[in-house]
Amino acid sequence: MPVASDPEESLDEVREAALRAGLDDYELSPEDLAALEGDVEPVTERALPILAVIGRPNVGKSTLVNRILGKRLAVVEDKPGVTRDRVLYPAEWSGTDFMLMDTGGWEAKVTGLDLSVAQQAEVAVEMADAVMFVVDSKVGPTASDEKVVRLLRRSGKPVVLAANKVDGPQGELEAASLWSLGLGEPYPVSALHGRGTGDLLDAAIAVLPTEMPQVEVDPDAPRRIALVGRPNVGKSSLLNQLAGENRVVVNEEAGTTRDPVDERVEIAGRSWTLVDTAGIRRRVHMSKGADFYASLRTATAIERAEVVLVLLDASVPLTDQDSRVISQVLDSGRAIVLVFNKWDLVGEDERFLLERSIEQDLVQLTWAPRVNLSALTSWHTNRLVPAIDLALGSWDQRISTGKLNSFLGELVAEHPHPVRSGKQPKILFATQASNRPPRFVIFASGFLEPTYRRFIERRLREKFGFEGSPIQISVRVREKRKRR
Repeated sequence: MPVASDPEESLDEVREAALRAGLDDYELSPEDLAALEGDVEPVTERALPILAVIGRPNVGKSTLVNRILGKRLAVVEDKPGVTRDRVLYPAEWSGTDFMLMDTGGWEAKVTGLDLSVAQQAEVAVEMADAVMFVVDSKVGPTASDEKVVRLLRRSGKPVVLAANKVDGPQGELEAASLWSLGLGEPYPVSALHGRGTGDLLDAAIAVLPTEMPQVEVDPDAPRRIALVGRPNVGKSSLLNQLAGENRVVVNEEAGTTRDPVDERVEIAGRSWTLVDTAGIRRRVHMSKGADFYASLRTATAIERAEVVLVLLDASVPLTDQDSRVISQVLDSGRAIVLVFNKWDLVGEDERFLLERSIEQDLVQLTWAPRVNLSALTSWHTNRLVPAIDLALGSWDQRISTGKLNSFLGELVAEHPHPVRSGKQPKILFATQASNRPPRFVIFASGFLEPTYRRFIERRLREKFGFEGSPIQISVRVREKRKRR
């Protein structure tokens, strides 16, 4: 039997074996056993078909989205142009998983409506695998509806026609007039009351693709970096600076970038793939819904990236929009680096106060590497690669089961879980189920409070680093086998 050369490793293995043996007294599922044997594959996201819900302002798109989801996630208000953030939602119907795209944010001005409808519908149809076209059955087809219908026909994408606001037999007669749109059978529904949504969803599922292409990841391919942030924080300027040439348009007007642009660049002698995700350009009479689609494309870029550079403007206080971008990145599970651009615009006397303000505003992100730089002058841009390497190394990191359980054993001995209702849950065993991001599974005899989970995460970072990477901790409560 081979003996570990390091006495500390040998002790970890002994402790792991003892704890593992103790698990035999507990009820374990096949998934538990797979995790314990290290058979859990790294977490990967299966590509899901996208169903876009489009239509004129105030026809009930977000209400219908909430009805399909079974919960109030999309913002609903009795006026057009309310939808702004959170545009993609995971949904399920009759055992089929798909992504639901809620479109909105259109400006209800006659001068800009046709342009707005055409632009936003075109983007939605381009990204979707199928379309749910919502029309107000009480109003009937309008000129704007006809404009979208022509676009849908050119796209060749399958379309399901939803005749909304049908509350009774009279409404069904009104809905029948929508046959004139030439999109096939109009499905009469009431998004507000749920009437007819089952038949509508059955029709939508029938036209969604049953198989989605799987993208093979080349382990030797350049690491993918997404540049995200609110408009005009310098994303395109930084990309050009890193690339060493003007590859994307830069303008003082916020939002000049229309689509994410993948750029292969050489930085510090290494090849990287950068994704610029600035906002969509504005024009006269263009609706504010353009920002809605900038957010959508930014979310797509984040999902395709491995590490995300969140650009923040150091010359102005942190905004709510900055906070939403950061939350979006954290929810994605990607590695993260905070980049404070325009640092050269901050006076020497102001920098101390700015540092204190950043520490207070980002107190939950003390583990994320931070780089202060100037994309315009390239000052301190050489510090980006070390920060990116640090974040990616943490994102890739795996902790051996022996070291993990040894660490938890010492932690629990020093700071046991508090007693609640006369009971104290016991940590039985732990394993790292996957990386990218690091995900840990803890087997326990009882529920671990959120505060104690956060304590474990904090101590994990202190012990093993994980700078720049989110950590996911799940707890599986298992009961002892019943003795016969």
